[in-house]
Amino acid sequence: MRKTKSEKENLITGTLGTLKTRLAQNHDEIKQAQRVRYKVFCEEFSALKKINSSLKLEQEQHDLICDHLLVLETNNLQTPKTIGTQRFLVKTATDKHLSFRSQNEFDMDALALKHPEKRFMELGRSCILEAYRSKRTMELMWHGTWAYAVQKQVDVMIGCASFYTQNISEINMALGLLSKISDNNPAWQVRPTSKNSIGIKQFESLVKDKKQALRSMPPLIKGYMRLGAYFSNDIVIDKDFGTIDIAVILPVANINPRYVNYYGANATKHRDKT
Repeated sequence: MRKTKSEKENLITGTLGTLKTRLAQNHDEIKQAQRVRYKVFCEEFSALKKINSSLKLEQEQHDLICDHLLVLETNNLQTPKTIGTQRFLVKTATDKHLSFRSQNEFDMDALALKHPEKRFMELGRSCILEAYRSKRTMELMWHGTWAYAVQKQVDVMIGCASFYTQNISEINMALGLLSKISDNNPAWQVRPTSKNSIGIKQFESLVKDKKQALRSMPPLIKGYMRLGAYFSNDIVIDKDFGTIDIAVILPVANINPRYVNYYGANATKHRDKT
C-alpha cells in the first residue's frame, strides 16, 4: 500500500548527528534489518547455526506482523546504511489473532490477561552492528522506541533480553542481582513456557559486590534496570541462539522520570526537524 507524504514523515522518529531512526517502509527495508540481524546474531555471536546462510538474512515468521525500527547512518544521503534495528509488536489481551514471539519462552499471554486494560508492546530482535555499538547509537534507538510507544499509547513494554553465553557460572552473580530486583513484583511476574528453564533465586547469595555483578551484564539489560524494569524469576537457555534469556517487563508508569524528562514526554528530544 502506497504511503502518503504525511505518513512517510510520521515514520521519521529521530535524528542525532548523521544517525537517523525510523520505521522500515517496505519489504526491501525489512530485508536490510534482517541482514543486520544476521551479521550480529549469526556471524558475530554464532546463533542459529542451522540457518540457511546463503541468503545472509535472519528471518522469522513474526517479521510479517511487526513494525521494524531502523537506525541509519546517513553520511551518504543517497545510500544511507542500516546499522541497527529493533522489532515492535503491539497487542492487548483481547487480540487473539496475534501472539508474542517471546511466548515460546515465557507466558506473556498470561501476563496480558492479568492486565486486560493494558496495551503491551513487545520489543525483539534488537541489535546494532559492532562498529556502531556506542552510547550515541543506543540513545537514538531508545528515542525511536519511546517515540513509537508514545504514538501507540503503550502501557507496558515486554520482551526477552539475552546474555550471550550458555555458561551460567559466567553470569550467576548478575542473575542473583536481577532476582533481587524481581522479588517484589508478583503482579508482573511471568512463568517460563520452555522446558529449558532455571530459577535464578538460587544465585542471590552469590552477590557480594553489586559492581562486580553489573560488569557481567550486557548493556541492554543494565539499561532496562536503570529505566525501572522488572525481570522474570527464571531464565531460559536458548540452544539455537546460544544465549541465556530473561524476560523483561517495563510498565511505562515505572519508567524513571529522569529518562522521560530527558527524551520528552512526547519524544521530542531528537525529533527530526527536516
